[in-house]
Amino acid sequence: MTLPRAGCPAKLNKQGRRALVRDVPKNLMVTDRAPEFLCEPSRRKTISAALHLYGRVTRRKPLLCKKAHDSLHGVAKRHLKDSQTMRNKILWSDETKIEFFGLNAKCHIWRKPGTFPTVKHGGDSIMLWG
Repeated sequence: MTLPRAGCPAKLNKQGRRALVRDVPKNLMVTDRAPEFLCEPSRRKTISAALHLYGRVTRRKPLLCKKAHDSLHGVAKRHLKDSQTMRNKILWSDETKIEFFGLNAKCHIWRKPGTFPTVKHGGDSIMLWG
């Protein structure tokens, strides 16, 4: 005799789960809504549990290579002991970045810890100094 399975039935069928595993890792910056190719509506929690990927907020850090980081650190160390009169001669400026397309805000991504994105296009933006 076969007993019924405990718990509520699975929201995603096998076909929907396979479609998620195949298509979502291609575009990790997905929204909170279910992807369009799913026939039945699903919550973000259901999708992330099926993929074993959980939503994280991207870090706001500049993508600097080790060489550029070391050179910037060296410049800062060289000017650390400058006098106040020398610091007054430096032109201090303020800068801001404005993006034309998209928002310059936090974005939620589905990614495993320790994986880093590759940047292929920086987007259209301008830098303003004042």
